[in-house]
Parts: sequence; C-alpha cells; structure tokens
Amino acid sequence: MDKKALRHEMKMIIANMTDEIRNRQNEAIANTLYAQSFWKEAKTIGITVSRKWEVDTISIIKRAWSENKKVAVPKCHPSTKTMTFRIIHSFDQLHCTYLDLYEPIEEWTEEVAKADIDLLIVPGIAFTRLGYRLGYGGGYYDRYLKDFKNQTLSLAYSLQLVSSLPIEEHDLPVQMIIANEEVIICGNA
Repeated sequence: MDKKALRHEMKMIIANMTDEIRNRQNEAIANTLYAQSFWKEAKTIGITVSRKWEVDTISIIKRAWSENKKVAVPKCHPSTKTMTFRIIHSFDQLHCTYLDLYEPIEEWTEEVAKADIDLLIVPGIAFTRLGYRLGYGGGYYDRYLKDFKNQTLSLAYSLQLVSSLPIEEHDLPVQMIIANEEVIICGNA
C-alpha cells in the first residue's frame, strides 16, 4: 500500500474510535509518559498541537506548563522544507495554518535551539515497532531529526502500530513509542 492510501486508511480507523475509548486511551498514554524519567527530567519539550485524529497533546502541554517545563512547538518553513521550534506560554500564541496545523506566531514567541530540547515528541499516523513512522508527507521531522541528539518518542494508539511501512533511506526512527497498551523501546532510549 502506498503512503497516501495508508494515511487515509489509518485516519479512517482512528475516526471510528468512540470518544470514550479515545479519551481512555489518551489518558493511559499521557500517564505512561508522565511516569518516564526523561519526562520528569526534561526542562524543554518539543511537541505539536494535536489534531482530531492524533493522540491528545493539549493535556500534555498543560501538564508540562504546570510542572514549569518549557513547551516548544514547531514552525514549518515551506520554502526551505525546514522547521524550527518556538517556546509558547499560552495557546493564544498559536495560529491555525495550512492543513489545520497550529503553529507559533513568530512575533510573540522565541526560537529554541535544537540542543536545548530535552524531549522531542514526534507525530505520526502509523508506526512500526522499530520506531519508524509514517508522517504527514512533508519530511520536516526527518530533516530535523538528522542531527537531533536528545530523547525522541512518539505517542500512538495501539491500533496505529503496523507490521511494516514503506521506509525510505532518509526516514529516521524514534527511540520509543508510548502506546495505550505498552511502551516500545525502539533504539537507544
């Protein structure tokens, strides 16, 4: 199956989850994340603002703020196909851009250096147990991860775990996947 068809199929599967199941699984994933030592030790967390078919990150962002962690959200630069992360202190510092993404407003936020992000939560639509993920097609995270040295992980509903994905040479795996039923160590976590 090609990537576009797989993205569509996975979105449909997730869309069929009931709110009750989705909420219960979001809570299980978040609680597992909060129990990890790297969460407790992280001072700055890189994270996207979730869309309706993704594991909820809004509550995770709020929890990070309540623990006095810095929250950095990606800003995509389509002309160069790169992204930077910017510190936000409030959801009011975001605006909706293309594809229903919420990105930081540059005038109201400050860029954070890649080396200063202790924990990077990498989004995706499907994942293998080796840490490879199917992203949204821009390749932004693969370019960003190329020289990222700190902890990487993805959050996933168990139904997003697949046996294989079409992997390309530039695809980089995350170190860990936290799903609602298990924690998968993929690399040097």
